[in-house]
Amino acid sequence: MVSFFVCLFILIAGYFTYGKFVENTFGPDDRETPAVRINDGVDYVVMPEWKLFLVQLLNIAGLGPIFGALTGAEWGPVVFLWITFGTVFAGGVHDYFSGMLSERSNGASISEVTGNYLGLGMKNLMRVFSVVLLIMVGTVFAVGPAGLIVTLIKSGGSANALLTSKEVWLWIILLYYLIATFCPIDKIIGKIYPVFGICLIAMAVGVGIGIFSHGFVIPEIFQHFRNEHPSGLPIWSFMFITVACGAISGFHATQSPLMARCMKSEKQGRMVFYGAMVAEGIIALIWAAAGCAIYGGAKLLEAGGGNSTTVYDICKTTMGSVGMLLAMMGVIACPITSGDTAFRSARLTVADWFKIDQNDFKKRGLLTLPILGAGAVISHLDYAIVWRYFSWTNQTLAMIVLWAASMYLYREKKNYWITAVPAVFMSAVSMTYFFCAPECLGAFGLTTTVAYPVGIILAAVFLILFLRATKKPVSGEAKA
Repeated sequence: MVSFFVCLFILIAGYFTYGKFVENTFGPDDRETPAVRINDGVDYVVMPEWKLFLVQLLNIAGLGPIFGALTGAEWGPVVFLWITFGTVFAGGVHDYFSGMLSERSNGASISEVTGNYLGLGMKNLMRVFSVVLLIMVGTVFAVGPAGLIVTLIKSGGSANALLTSKEVWLWIILLYYLIATFCPIDKIIGKIYPVFGICLIAMAVGVGIGIFSHGFVIPEIFQHFRNEHPSGLPIWSFMFITVACGAISGFHATQSPLMARCMKSEKQGRMVFYGAMVAEGIIALIWAAAGCAIYGGAKLLEAGGGNSTTVYDICKTTMGSVGMLLAMMGVIACPITSGDTAFRSARLTVADWFKIDQNDFKKRGLLTLPILGAGAVISHLDYAIVWRYFSWTNQTLAMIVLWAASMYLYREKKNYWITAVPAVFMSAVSMTYFFCAPECLGAFGLTTTVAYPVGIILAAVFLILFLRATKKPVSGEAKA
């Protein structure tokens, strides 16, 4: 099981080496942060670094590094490579810059930050793109837990009509979302999320220990360096889209401003943003290893990949009754806690867009209600369809944010290749998937024969456009 430990070592070492390099490139200083300067008691609230880290981890993680990594294990241990190097060189970089650029912009939403560096057209596109993505995320993370709660109650022998109604539990979760989205960030999110963040970490550590204590063997990459997907689904770019949050995720960029508004010092950024992404990568690596060791590609595919059933079985197998308790907390609490921050981010994005004062109690309520209402409507659409479109928009958002960070570094006369290289890679991933995935242009018969060259060509075009932009003098727009 050398491969697993080498990848684990690279992830940990990556935080202290490449993470430090990224931090030095950005150059945090002792300027007054938005949390100190603005401090409105609602969204701008100073919180300690350890709490910022745990809340950020839970905000960005949810079930992403579990479900995505387990489904990614259908391709075999080769998924370890993407989780490891994707986290260190793409995901961590993406999360750090999305958080720090927001912090340098008074905690602005990622759509506003992106527009500062890619122009007004991209700003407006990102405003719509971000709000739609966030409402889809919030909806997905309400419908899933509601269904699981009903399943658990029915399995316990209850036949009560109210308790076994998915609709009832959906509205209960949405009511919680309304309260959590509306209340000051330190009243609910700041108090209970660190606890669930610890549970998420404990669940992963328990699974990791259980793999070894129960004699399971994690297969080696060098013995399985090939596509092992039972259905022959190509690694490029399906695996990269599927793993999502376990390596890089645009959704993280929508969450980072929440913590950017709560930092006391810029020097907390590496721990809060890059560190949380590395922690998520480690969690994803453990779950991918569990999928490969306990199931294997064929059985995973048969079981439906990453879902509540496979998570429950793995926890039960590796940790017994304690594992089942943690599993239930994980697959119910984790998505709910990511869902409410998704709706909160949607509120802040709209507020930044139309410059609506969120310190005003009435205005905050009038903005929260329609956003939750939109989520309630979407929650009655086909869950599978909503999730498929979320996956692609998620990685496309990451691509855009990396290009924005590259333009920032160029304007600051700093090493922009640390963001431009992963931006090119994610452009190729996103465009290739768009041209061949069944929920995108693949529905019209396009295959990888067309998608591969087109995706790579478009990624090259994006790079050329960026490099041409670096040759032009910077306009009068102020630096961050």
